[in-house]
Amino acid sequence: MNTPVVIITGASQGIGAGLVSGYRKLGYAVVANSRSIGPSDDPMVLTVAGDVGVPGVGQRLVDAALERFGRVDTVVNNAGIFIAKPFTEYTDADYDAITGVNLRGFFELTRAALGALPAGGHIVNISTSLVDVANSRVPSALASLTKGGLNAATRALAVENASCRIRVNAVALGSIKTPMHDPSSYDALASLNPMRQLGDIDDAVDAVLYLEQAKFVTGEILRVDGGQSAGL
Repeated sequence: MNTPVVIITGASQGIGAGLVSGYRKLGYAVVANSRSIGPSDDPMVLTVAGDVGVPGVGQRLVDAALERFGRVDTVVNNAGIFIAKPFTEYTDADYDAITGVNLRGFFELTRAALGALPAGGHIVNISTSLVDVANSRVPSALASLTKGGLNAATRALAVENASCRIRVNAVALGSIKTPMHDPSSYDALASLNPMRQLGDIDDAVDAVLYLEQAKFVTGEILRVDGGQSAGL
């Protein structure tokens, strides 16, 4: 088939669901994954339930894309876990959950996809501005550990795969209004950036779709954070 195909993790709600819609509007077939995602009425959207932090799930997503659509052109590593707490209060369970999804999920899916991506293929990793601008009001060392690793891996993979014409980019988000945030937290989250507002899901989706179509951009960490990374 000539239709390009994207794999999107964390696709059942929020930014992930917005990405599914955005890529469909671009004419892509979609393999949409989350832990408990349900079936889609759209024949060009294949849903595959599974925890990307579990070994083997990343390969299963690539295999499903190849079996159903015959190709993989883009991977969006959107699934992520964010837990803000003082470092000494993190538990072993917190560590396993965060590193499992944020790192192992990225590692296994990206490794599997790189064996299938053609020239012109693309990988996008969703990161956070807190990697570069730590904030005592949002203690999040495990986010920095994992998402900072994604930023570094984004640049390394961009260089490693440039000769194959496979691009690798990241979008570093600030506070986005998604179902993961209780409305009671909106004012506090908005105060973290100089624009004093939350981003919308469309802001994150538009950034990913820009990178998708920016064929001369690779190794980029695109900040979509209301100026949070610039300072207050």
